[in-house]
Amino acid sequence: MHLSNLASVAAPLLGFAAAAPPVPRSYGVPNDGFPNPNAQQLLAIETQADGTLSNAPPPPTLASSSLTAFQLIAFNENFEVAFFSSLVNNITTGVGNFNLPTPENQNELISILKTVLAQEELHAISALQLLTHFGAFAPPPCTYNFPTTDVVSAIRLAETFTAVVMGTLQDASQLLAKNGDDGPVRTVASIIGQEGEQNGFYRTLLGFKPSEKPFLTTSIAAYAFSVLQTFVAECPFPISDIAIPVFTPLSVLSGNGGTDVAPQDQTLTFSANLAGVEAAAKFVGGDGSGLFVTYLSGQLLPISEPVTNVRWDGSSVTFDALFPFTENIMYALTIASLTTSDTVVDPDDLPGVTLAAPGLIQVNDRV
Repeated sequence: MHLSNLASVAAPLLGFAAAAPPVPRSYGVPNDGFPNPNAQQLLAIETQADGTLSNAPPPPTLASSSLTAFQLIAFNENFEVAFFSSLVNNITTGVGNFNLPTPENQNELISILKTVLAQEELHAISALQLLTHFGAFAPPPCTYNFPTTDVVSAIRLAETFTAVVMGTLQDASQLLAKNGDDGPVRTVASIIGQEGEQNGFYRTLLGFKPSEKPFLTTSIAAYAFSVLQTFVAECPFPISDIAIPVFTPLSVLSGNGGTDVAPQDQTLTFSANLAGVEAAAKFVGGDGSGLFVTYLSGQLLPISEPVTNVRWDGSSVTFDALFPFTENIMYALTIASLTTSDTVVDPDDLPGVTLAAPGLIQVNDRV
């Protein structure tokens, strides 16, 4: 199966959430007992997932910040469950342009995605159970809007957010190591590998080389939490219950909304609405001096480039920055942020200098 062959029957590819038109329908969770299945329902999910939850006991203690990391993991996994539930439903019912050319292709993809859905449910349940064990806030599912109109755009979106997830789980593992919380690391590492298996499949369907790069791009919790907000329609709890900052979005205007940037040195155009961003007030109306686009790519230290060609419309700003592809071989996912410093050497220090983030950039190495 090769979904790139469906381009002629699918709607044009959409950019990531910020570039897409609003979608009126909201999606929640599957009707199988998730996120609190009974024993019979859990067995059905595990059977569909081709494996079970771990039966290892939880660690004796976890630091407060480690619990916050698992709140983000649970929040993200709830989102993924809703996404794949809606995608399976759209393909099964033939909504809009979600039909595949042949029943054989459709049945094959539905079978695979149902297993992915069940696996994501178990990822979420595992994180939620850990939080509940320690008496921490365990975020219930929200409802979400997904800016996809066909199978190709849905798989493109799945490939991008899965790449972000793998980078964010690196961040969680690093935090657990710093806190001395080694107990859950094996489970987190197993999920990184499982998500990597998924993403190789999505990339193959899209006609990309299945393995992105030798060292996958890292991310940080605040950037992942921020981009997830662009899909949320409504949550049954205040977002502030999860103690992670949310940044105003940074939109990538070049390369089909960042989804298909050419593999070459070039100038990219970005935009952000900085209204209400206190740290941005002194820059509003200025020429961009002191502002930078900072990139995360692979396991390289943060790469910063000064902004140029700054255009203001009130508190909204559009600007350019160099994308230094050749020197850094920036294939696959790069994560951009608008920052007030070009000297950050540790991704963990980025939230303190970030005004808007993340901008998601994909350089696709096609087969």
